[in-house]
Order: sequence, then C-alpha cells, then structure tokens
Amino acid sequence: MLSLREVTVGYGKTPVLRDVSLEVPRGEVVALLGANGAGKTTIMRTVMGFLKPWSGSVVFDGQDLGGQRPARIVRRGVGLVPEGRQIFGHLTVDENLVMGAYARQDPAGIRSDREWVLSLFPVLAERLRQRAGTLSGGEQQMLAIGRALMARPRLLLLDEPSLGLAPLLVREIFEVIGKIHQEGTTVLLVEQNARMALSVASRAYVLETGKVVREGAARELMEDPSVRAAYLGG
Repeated sequence: MLSLREVTVGYGKTPVLRDVSLEVPRGEVVALLGANGAGKTTIMRTVMGFLKPWSGSVVFDGQDLGGQRPARIVRRGVGLVPEGRQIFGHLTVDENLVMGAYARQDPAGIRSDREWVLSLFPVLAERLRQRAGTLSGGEQQMLAIGRALMARPRLLLLDEPSLGLAPLLVREIFEVIGKIHQEGTTVLLVEQNARMALSVASRAYVLETGKVVREGAARELMEDPSVRAAYLGG
C-alpha cells in the first residue's frame, strides 16, 4: 500500500533520512523503532507531504505522493495523528471531530463514523461540548486519533500515541489501535514503547541516524538480541 523507495530528505541543507526504503503492506500494522532524532517523525512528515523528498519516491496505492499537498494526500486516504496531538484546544470535542471530516462530502457517512469514533472512545461522548484544551492528556490523545479517523483513512499514521501517558492509558490506546486494525485500516506506527509497538505490529523497521538498520517480522525483532538490548530492556 505504501512504499518509500530510497528516500533522502532533511531540513535546510541537513539530511535526516538517507536512502530509506520501507514497505507498509495493505491490512498490516508496521512499527518504526528508533531513538529520538533517528528520523521516524521525518518519515511521517514526508509521507504527509510536509517535506518533499530530495531523492527517491513515496508511493501510495501505486501513485507517487511527491510534491502533493497534505490536504490532497488526506483525500487520497492517508491520515496522521501527529506527535504532541495538536488538537484545536479552543474548539469543543465535537468541533474537533467535525474538523477531521473537512474533506468529505457524505453527511450520512460522517454521522456514522462519528458514532463509531465515540464507541471507540466513550469518554469523548461525555465531553462533546467541552473545550478540547481542557481535556486530560489521555483524552486529548483519544481525540487526536478520533479526529484522524473522521477522514476515513485507509492508511493511518500514528506518531508516538503513548507519549506522556500513564501505563493504564497506554494499554487502552493500544487496544483501540488493535480495533482500528481489525476494522481494516492499515497502520504505520511510530512508538517509543517498543514492546507495545511490537506486540501489535506484524512487521517493524529499526532506524538509526536516518538509516534503516534492521527490518523483519515483529516477533523476530522482539527476539533479536541487539533490539532487545537497545529498546526492550535486555
């Protein structure tokens, strides 16, 4: 579904990714592991069109996304839950969800998806008229995911969904990721909690200083001694 082919990209004149290639097959959850600064978020930003590859290509469903605007990429079926949530704090929960569906023209489908999102996150149903900025960190993360789902993405990019959350909320978020996957959405997951990421992923890549240094089935990487030492605590 998504292919990065020898992508080099960066900021200013400084490259962050160097000849990165990876595949996200349709219907799978693929995890990206790596330390801060390894290039994981840069991959997400490049897929979404915020950064243009200096070389190489980003292909989604057979079409090159290079040079396309983020709004057009969303319309093609790619959704992003950014690191740090980036919800609209001055808007209500319901208004944030409506903003997620801005590119759609199917009112009945939007209503149906809104009900589905609220079934995934029942606490949001209790907060619909509340300003998003007053939500707890966990509730804001739920809202960020729900807002992205309102665009009905076929590929969902999740950038550090557990960042700053208590362990109980982390488990809840990952249970929802599992449900989203079961509903047929393909997921590309960036996550510092490598153990949780590998537990839901079918495949994973390890990035170091802008390069893919390991890749394979998530179960195999979980048993890889170097991966265990670096990301799983031994």
